[in-house]
Amino acid sequence: MDFEFNNGRECIDLCNQNNKKIWEVMLEREAAITGKEKNEIIHYMMDNLQIMKNAVRKGLYEDVKSVSGLVGGDAKKLRERYENHKTLSGYRMNKAVASAMAVLEVNAAMGQIVAAPTAGSSGILPGVLITVAESFELSDEETVRGLITASAIGYIITRNATVAGAEGGCQAETGAAAAMAAAAAVELMGGSPEQAFHAAAITIKNIMGLVCDPIAGLVEAPCVKRNAIGTANALISADIALAGIESIIPFDEVVEAMYRVGRMMPCELRETALGGLAATPTGLEIQKRIFGEQK
Repeated sequence: MDFEFNNGRECIDLCNQNNKKIWEVMLEREAAITGKEKNEIIHYMMDNLQIMKNAVRKGLYEDVKSVSGLVGGDAKKLRERYENHKTLSGYRMNKAVASAMAVLEVNAAMGQIVAAPTAGSSGILPGVLITVAESFELSDEETVRGLITASAIGYIITRNATVAGAEGGCQAETGAAAAMAAAAAVELMGGSPEQAFHAAAITIKNIMGLVCDPIAGLVEAPCVKRNAIGTANALISADIALAGIESIIPFDEVVEAMYRVGRMMPCELRETALGGLAATPTGLEIQKRIFGEQK
């Protein structure tokens, strides 16, 4: 059986024709194109999950500071708040957001993370999946299925658009990560492939047009907080889809639109640190403090 697919519609059709979830179709595809046994692929993904867990734990409980000194310690602060105080958005949401921030802070401190799909968006998927797994007492084996589901969404986006902030803005980078996380969360909660793709589409629509403007050109600020927002976006979109609410625009068309919007953005708003927050007086002052006068 050929499990190759190029877009969301083809993936859903394969799922329905074979009575499989997205993660099962993606696993079949990966085994076919790599020649590896399914258990070997799952073991590799299990290693990735452990790296994600370690990064979350480090950022939440240790004193982490980036090399530049620009970010670090905020995930720990948020953890202390949701553990000791009533919060507006609730314990689970804050835990997921803090976990995402933790991973980005570890990345900025030159720690080990999994680029999912990029280093600059690496907090969203673990923030969502690890929190969902802990909240609903899912095993590592079940959580890895979520990672494989997420990889299918990421694969489709890279094939038809981009996940690079330098090419499509932050909508493509944290947007893709959030779409991956939303779809994975839906399947982990028993949702259908159609619902998973609706969640992914809603997630991207929610931040369509988001620019990439890293202060001083570093993957630190506003990246950490955009991972936080991406995590919340993924969880909200997953719940919307699980409620039976559909994206008016199909996933594949949303991805295409996101790519077109990204190509319309001026280069100043695509990871060059020449526009947006990076070009504010404070942003320029931070750049000067870190790197000195620019010639």
